[in-house]
Amino acid sequence: MIEFEYQTTDVYPIGELVKQWLADVAESEGAEILKLSYVFCDDDYLLGLNKEFLNHDTYTDVICFDDSRGKSIQAEVYVSIDRVRENALIYKVTERDELHRVMSHALLHCLGYKDKSEDDLLQMRLGEDRALLLRPLELIN
Repeated sequence: MIEFEYQTTDVYPIGELVKQWLADVAESEGAEILKLSYVFCDDDYLLGLNKEFLNHDTYTDVICFDDSRGKSIQAEVYVSIDRVRENALIYKVTERDELHRVMSHALLHCLGYKDKSEDDLLQMRLGEDRALLLRPLELIN
């Protein structure tokens, strides 16, 4: 089950096609989504979580509270729409593409991908690129 919750209304509607795409990404990695919740919020909301749970006083685009076991995905993901919007400008991509990249990034973390070392980050980027290629045409701007 994949769920979406909105702490901000400043995000384009996300529907069944995105859910199916995320399920396809998991399946392509040999995994199954048991429960995956995405909460779309603003910078201040996510900063509060970052301080409270991770002791980080910085803005971030995504925080993933992962309770996955092996290839069975269970997680709660918080996405800052403010960061997504700013990163889209920086990387010269559409907001929708950046949002999808961040959403797949969190899912890949649940699958064991890391991003702390250069090698790990390269593997994460390749995984994100593969995930984005799995999107149906209707999700691509």
